[in-house]
Amino acid sequence: MTYALIPYPRSGDRRLSLDVFARATGTHPDLVRRLVALGVVDAERDRAGQLWFSTDEVAALARVQRLRAGFALNYAAVGLVTDLLDRIAALQAAQRGSPPGG
Repeated sequence: MTYALIPYPRSGDRRLSLDVFARATGTHPDLVRRLVALGVVDAERDRAGQLWFSTDEVAALARVQRLRAGFALNYAAVGLVTDLLDRIAALQAAQRGSPPGG
């Protein structure tokens, strides 16, 4: 079970517009656009070019905010750190699934 560290709207639609996402995360929309451009936060564009976010990205942005505050990293470095943490988690999961000693 996981818990969001910041509140976000719950609805039948699991996608959030840029404005709703920015409000839910307490982040300025321009910063959200920058994080999308850096690849730190994932978003989809519709035919009109508007950004749409999965509700899972709320937790991803909370992680980015914690890393930035805790380690005083710039956003490009935070992207690198989150990628490395995800790879470590995948390797640990794969190791747990392998036979002992293997």
